[in-house]
Amino acid sequence: MAKKKNEPVRTTLEEVNESLSTAAHRLESNKKYIYWALYAVAAIVVLIAAYVYLYRNPNLEKARDMIGKADVELLQGDTEAALADYQKVANAYSNKPAERAPLNAAILLFDQKKYKEAAQYLEKYDPDGNLVGPASQSLLGDCYVNMDQLDKALAAFDKAIELAKDNDYYKPTFMVKKATVLHAQKKYDQELKIYEDIRDNYYEWTQIYRFSPEKYIERAKAAAGK
Repeated sequence: MAKKKNEPVRTTLEEVNESLSTAAHRLESNKKYIYWALYAVAAIVVLIAAYVYLYRNPNLEKARDMIGKADVELLQGDTEAALADYQKVANAYSNKPAERAPLNAAILLFDQKKYKEAAQYLEKYDPDGNLVGPASQSLLGDCYVNMDQLDKALAAFDKAIELAKDNDYYKPTFMVKKATVLHAQKKYDQELKIYEDIRDNYYEWTQIYRFSPEKYIERAKAAAGK
């Protein structure tokens, strides 16, 4: 459409100045909201800093000191004092230095035949890695076996087997424990498959531990009426 003759021509500079003026007016109108937003951000930063310096860091130091004390007590043969300190750390902290406290407490409780308490601490423990992780779940399974909770024991041994992954010198140990529980539950066909798997795929392990799968295969077959 053609411009009217009397209509003033707007320059780019004028348009920019008008946009800036509009923006400045909006900024002025919304200034209090911007200030509140800045205050909110500043408050969050202060809270984070307070958490890090007043809570997290001191707790890290406390947990590190307490678990170090428990380790020394254990090395000195004072298992009761060590257990008490491991329990304190496990109950009070969930940070990095405190991670192994539930496992250490559970091991000492298991040695004292306090299987229920040991299981409670193992349930708090986060299994990680293909060595300590599987071992913790195997110990949990042992606790459940001693409490005659065989279904829970099977679940724990299954977890140990899963965490052991391809560790051929570790995994069969948990498989044997699982097979033992299956035998107690009279699930002989499942038991048989495990021993056959060990015979076929874990020969070196059977030699190291002088384990005879054939003996247990025959036992499972006889129990299953095969």
